[in-house]
Amino acid sequence: MRARQGAGCRAVPAAANGRRRGAALTLALALATAGCTSPAPADPQVPASTSSSATAPDDAALTTFSYGPRPAQTADLILPASLATRIEELRTPSEAEETGETVDVVVLVHGGGWGAEYDRSSEAAVARDLTDDGIVVWNLDYRGVGAADPADEGGWPGTFEDVAAGLDLLPEALGTVGLTPGRVAVVGHSAGGTMALWLAARHTLPDGAPGASPLVRPDLVVTQAGVNDLTAAGTVHGSRGPVEALMGGSTNEVTDDRYDLADPTARLPLGVPTLVTTGDLDAVVLPSVATGYAEAARAAGDDVTLAVIPGEDHLSPQNPRSDAWGAVRDWLAERGIASAGAAR
Repeated sequence: MRARQGAGCRAVPAAANGRRRGAALTLALALATAGCTSPAPADPQVPASTSSSATAPDDAALTTFSYGPRPAQTADLILPASLATRIEELRTPSEAEETGETVDVVVLVHGGGWGAEYDRSSEAAVARDLTDDGIVVWNLDYRGVGAADPADEGGWPGTFEDVAAGLDLLPEALGTVGLTPGRVAVVGHSAGGTMALWLAARHTLPDGAPGASPLVRPDLVVTQAGVNDLTAAGTVHGSRGPVEALMGGSTNEVTDDRYDLADPTARLPLGVPTLVTTGDLDAVVLPSVATGYAEAARAAGDDVTLAVIPGEDHLSPQNPRSDAWGAVRDWLAERGIASAGAAR
């Protein structure tokens, strides 16, 4: 994958290569100690001169866009090799603005217990799996809690406002290369599953609420081992700390309606086709979390697919060769997410 640098954008290292083969709520969220992802390395700048002008058969072009002033307020637009090459060879910048080719996009939202020490790099392998198959990716980052610099601190409402702003930037980012969004699928893992569902629920928010009046409404949403019920999670030992850190207190301590505004379960029905996945060996977010949400969403009238994957654990969705990720790819294909340039 080639890292590219454009005006106002910061080039970052390319993703590693990877390919796929092939109701009380009971929670065991060891998010604060075990984490949902591996700690992310630093994100050093890559000089534009290091970018390759050639595109290998399985290569892709990555450009980082900022939706705010802080380092975490960024997202990577990753174009499949064939699409990136076609844009570079056939279009000048002025022509790109006029073309408006429509492409489907998969938006990735990383996990990590909403901790500031985690970032979008944990989604690099599955992002590569998507772009290798010709699918455009928007790998979204956001401010988490526990940041060393107060300006980088997330939580309510900052983390939510970040993912909302990051998703709403997508059409503008695509427009810089002459593309417009077609179908948009948001896929989140663990704590990112919470955010993915919330992004799909933004149109249900009252005027003036954080994230209300979305510019981009997802057509599909996937929560992988997600913390799908913040209110219930905040009452369970092991998950209480991360949830309260995110929300600024327990449901008994906060005096406003933030839990009602942030909790995906409280926003049901979402009105968006939803895939809920879990591994039957997940000891971080227990499978009952997924099944409980699926039941509640169906009861509310949502179109929900539940996939409990045998032999998979909490981190399996980060592995593009896993059955957990394979279930996501299959569902997205069945729901019409197409490779760039595919006939519609």
